[in-house]
Amino acid sequence: MIGSTFGYLFRVTTWGESHGKAVGCVIDGCPSGLELSEKEVQIELDRRKPGGRLASPRKEKDKVEILSGIFEGKTTGTPVSMIVWNKDVNSKSYEKIKYVFRPGHADYTYFAKYGIRDWRGGGRASARETVGRVAAGAIAKTILGKFGIAVGGYTKEIAGIRCNSVFEFEEMMKRSERSEVRCPDEETSKLMEEMVTNARKEGDSVGGIAEIIVRNPPAGLGEPVFMKLDAYLAYAIMSVPAVKGVEIGAGFNVSKMRGSENNDPIVLKSGNEKIGFETNNAGGILGGVSNGEDIVIRAAIKPTPSISISQKTVNYRTMKGEEITIKGRHDPCIVPRAVPVLEAMTALVITDCMMLQGLIPRFM
Repeated sequence: MIGSTFGYLFRVTTWGESHGKAVGCVIDGCPSGLELSEKEVQIELDRRKPGGRLASPRKEKDKVEILSGIFEGKTTGTPVSMIVWNKDVNSKSYEKIKYVFRPGHADYTYFAKYGIRDWRGGGRASARETVGRVAAGAIAKTILGKFGIAVGGYTKEIAGIRCNSVFEFEEMMKRSERSEVRCPDEETSKLMEEMVTNARKEGDSVGGIAEIIVRNPPAGLGEPVFMKLDAYLAYAIMSVPAVKGVEIGAGFNVSKMRGSENNDPIVLKSGNEKIGFETNNAGGILGGVSNGEDIVIRAAIKPTPSISISQKTVNYRTMKGEEITIKGRHDPCIVPRAVPVLEAMTALVITDCMMLQGLIPRFM
C-alpha cells in the first residue's frame, strides 16, 4: 500500500489494523534536539481514544510506547517509531458477517482492489488506523509550539445543529474539551448531545462538521502551482476516514458572494508595522500561499456507517442478496473523535511546509 506514507520532508508512515496486534507509526525527518517524551504524545491520544458516554464502548487505553529516535529525552534525528497495542479486541461480532459487505464501509472496495480483506472491524480501513496519525501529529504540534503556532479544533455542526458562537482560540479549546461532543457553546452542545443520543437509541447515526484553526501561521507557506497550501491541506483532510468534503475560509459560501464581499481588505496592523487583513474569507490562504492570518478549515464528516438498522447487502460467497444488521461497538457520531485526527493532519501539513520553506532547522 503505497498510500501509507504522508509528507515530503516530515514523513509519516502509519501501520496496523483495527483488530491486529497493534497500531503505530514511523516518523522520518523529525529534527534532532527536540525535547519529547511519551507524555506529550499520550495527551493527544487520550483525546482520540474510544470510550465515553456518546462514543464507542471499546475500552482501549491507547498507551503509547516510543521505540526509537529518542535519547535522554530528546529526538536524535533518526526515525521515531511509536506503537500502541490493541488490548480490547473482540472479533466475534464480525464472524457472522465476514462474507458480506457492509454498506457505507470499504469492505467491497478493498476486496475489489486486493482480492482479500481483513473482515475484523474493517482492518486497515478502520478509523483505528488514525492512532498513528495522532501520535505523529503530537510531535508536529510540539515542533510548531516552538514557533508560537497552535492547531486546534471543535465540533461546528452535528445533524444540522450548528455552533455559531465565536470564542477566542484558547477559550474555544478549553470549552470544547469540556463538552462530550467537543462543541464550545454550552447550549448548542446540549442540543447536539441529545441528537446523538436519540440516533443511538434508534440504532442509527449522525454526521456533522468539524472546524480546525491554525493560530499564528507564518505568511509564505505553500508551493505553487500543484502544491498549494490549501490543496495540500485538502489532500490531508480528505485522507481521514469518513471525511466527504473540505472548506477553506468562507468555503462554499463564496458562490453566493460578490467580489466586493469576498475580498479581504488589506490593512496595517501592530502599530502600522505589519500588513494584515480586515476580514478572513480567504481562510488564511491566497493563491495557495498562507497570508499570515489564521488558517480556517472545515471538514464534512459522514454518519457512522455501522448501524443496527437492517440494510441490504450481498454475500460474496453465495452471490445472493441478504439483509444485514451490524453488531459491535460503534460511535453514533464520529465528529467529536475526528477533531484530534484532523488537528493532527493539519499540524503535519504545516510542519512539512515550514520545513520546505526552510523555517524549521534540522537541529532544534
